[in-house]
Amino acid sequence: MEIQIGRGKTVRRAYGIDEIALVPGGCTLDPSLADTRFSIGGIEREIPIIASAMDGVIDVKMAVLLSELGAMGVLNLEGIQTRYEDPEPILDRIASVGKSEFVGLMQELYSEAIKPELIKQRIKEIKAGGGIAAVSLTPVGASKYGQVVAEAGADILFVQATVVSTDHLSPDTVQPLDLEKFCQEMPIPVALGNCVTYDVALKLMRAGAAAVLVGIGPGAACTSRGVLGVGVPQATAVSDCAAARDDFQAETGKYIPVIADGGIITGGDICKCIACGADAVMIGSPIARAAEAPGRGFHWGMATPSPILPRGTRISVGTTGTIKEILRGPAKLDDGTHNFLGALQTSMGTLGAKNLKEMQQVEVVIAPSLLTEGKVYQKAQQLGMGK
Repeated sequence: MEIQIGRGKTVRRAYGIDEIALVPGGCTLDPSLADTRFSIGGIEREIPIIASAMDGVIDVKMAVLLSELGAMGVLNLEGIQTRYEDPEPILDRIASVGKSEFVGLMQELYSEAIKPELIKQRIKEIKAGGGIAAVSLTPVGASKYGQVVAEAGADILFVQATVVSTDHLSPDTVQPLDLEKFCQEMPIPVALGNCVTYDVALKLMRAGAAAVLVGIGPGAACTSRGVLGVGVPQATAVSDCAAARDDFQAETGKYIPVIADGGIITGGDICKCIACGADAVMIGSPIARAAEAPGRGFHWGMATPSPILPRGTRISVGTTGTIKEILRGPAKLDDGTHNFLGALQTSMGTLGAKNLKEMQQVEVVIAPSLLTEGKVYQKAQQLGMGK
């Protein structure tokens, strides 16, 4: 439905994850029968969760743990882990600095040069620990270090930026990354993102993306929507990009997974993203709350340390449990932020969805009161859904 917001400006309504609800159908199934497996770049995972490539979320140890638990973590190759041989003192400084000094400290710490030898070392450390070596670079970083990543034996590369497109204009002095050529020449799968529209998602798939990441600005630590005014609420963005995936499959026979990236906090959020068409989700702040996370109870975005226009902040997320409790339970909290796999299986059972493809087909309704209806006591007492 189109809406006129003024003379000469017609828009359409977009919806966020908090504004929708999933509707049970005519059958249910035991949660143990729900098949949650998904595949990306030929890598199959039991849990359709990818931990974000953020320095407060993923280090070598966490990447290995996530692999062991059936999920996946992506290491930021332009962050603390590849700028410093020993990142622990740096992470201590980030966790201890006050709010007013934070931006300046981040700009100082991230001005240290990226070291190609550390890129190789971190990838090899993950592999040596038995983990999946999933790593992330910006398009500029991919131009510089793509070959290093391939030579080090990474399993999959995520090329990520606030917005990635195949049509990019650069100054005459800058050679933009040719995404299609890069995907063709890399000996490993390359996931591309981020985007929020049907047209761009389709172009990224045609360029050779092994997966497409969807989401601009919904992340807990991201301020891009406030700084730039750019973004599309996730329910609409995921649905539009999933439509591109389905049309691309009909056109080519190739199925390219869509990854909902950002704004996902609870098990219910994960379930709703998949119902909107996502094949998996990428989450940051829920993983940053794990006892094993490198952020010491803090979380910050990839664009936070920008030397000219930071688009992110450092938020305190605390430490609520182990990564196993967060992913697989047993849950120690009552707010939906523990046992994501159990939540997904139970939701699928309630909806009668045997696998993720069936979960993508369940009925969705607009429900702005979903999280508030009847919850006056929880809200007043800051319990469960009222936290």
